[in-house]
Amino acid sequence: MDPKIQVSIDVTSIEEALELAEAAANAGVDWLEAGTPLILAEGLHCVEALRAAHPDKPIVADLKTMDGAGLEAEMMFKAGANMVVVMGQAHDASIIEQVKMAKLYGGQVMCDVMLCPDKAGRAKEAEALGVDYIIVHTGFDERNMIPGLSPLDDLPAVLDAVDIPVQAVGGLTIEQALQTLEMGAEIVVFGAPLVISGDEFKVAGDDFESILREIVRRVKG
Repeated sequence: MDPKIQVSIDVTSIEEALELAEAAANAGVDWLEAGTPLILAEGLHCVEALRAAHPDKPIVADLKTMDGAGLEAEMMFKAGANMVVVMGQAHDASIIEQVKMAKLYGGQVMCDVMLCPDKAGRAKEAEALGVDYIIVHTGFDERNMIPGLSPLDDLPAVLDAVDIPVQAVGGLTIEQALQTLEMGAEIVVFGAPLVISGDEFKVAGDDFESILREIVRRVKG
């Protein structure tokens, strides 16, 4: 597949989310992600709002599901999401249930292998269970407590283990995020607003759209 550019919208109100989504869409970003903070704050209504504003744009709902995976996925697919996220640390049954719902609603499943002791091994198992994408993720709290951690360290082994598309996220600079494509990832993810401020969740600055336009230019040529 051609490289996809995904923006994670990690604000906590629909109003802010729609503002950032509009800027991202104007810049040419491929996928919009309803980030976990946004989903916690606004629930499935944020996905409904993003779908209404961007009827043709694929939407990722970053649920980070650990249990009740079928119901959570069904709610988000009905709200307009195209992709949902289950954790690799979840039971196989949760991954299976989310995959079932994805097939029922014509959606897809991403498996986040954050904190899995064997990320490559779990990614391979998740692929066998039917997920469509793997997320190599170093968590916000984890990397703040343990400086120097990076998903780039785990990405090569995961890429070697699976045949489905992979993305890497977690504290990456713009240059590091672009480097993931050179390493073999097929989806590059930028946080909004974390692409502007990597250590706190706050609304991005006025230059957000211009930064994304430059990213799109570099990725798409």
